[in-house]
Amino acid sequence: MATQPAPRPSNRKIGLIFGGIALAMLGLGYASSPFYRLFCQATGFNGTTQRATAAQAAQVKVSGQPITIRFDANVAPGMKWIFRPEQVTQDGRVGERKMAYFYAKNTTDHAIVGRAVYNVTPEQTGAYFHKIQCFCFNNQRLEAGQEMRMPVIYYVDPAMLKDANAKDTQEITLSYTFLIAANSKG
Repeated sequence: MATQPAPRPSNRKIGLIFGGIALAMLGLGYASSPFYRLFCQATGFNGTTQRATAAQAAQVKVSGQPITIRFDANVAPGMKWIFRPEQVTQDGRVGERKMAYFYAKNTTDHAIVGRAVYNVTPEQTGAYFHKIQCFCFNNQRLEAGQEMRMPVIYYVDPAMLKDANAKDTQEITLSYTFLIAANSKG
């Protein structure tokens, strides 16, 4: 008894399968950036800080562990702002709410809208550095020659003291870089 050869799939069916795979890969490429950002925000990966509400912060117990926060400020090339922390370091206790101020001035003759990007180092502390209020959450518009003091309210989560990779941290650097936001002029 002769066996029948297996039917061959049509070229059209193969084309549709590979076309679907290509579209799925393209979709994953576009989705990867937002997924990566969400992953970093959820885990503190790559020094990404966390956000907290005032109510959440009120529940945090202050530990006896001292911590120093170092502040760093930068502007992107071509952005004509002066931007600096009002104090370079701030001492406190893990779990304690603190406020720091940054100074910004637009040195041009036109308005500029900026957006601050941020991170903390060492990277393993990002999951424990919580911001309650920060100028980095929104675009900042400075008119020609305008100066502004910008606060950041934060705390370091005491859970850090239970993390073998972060518990011995004595200093955390909070770094900001201001970039020109899209549609900035005007």
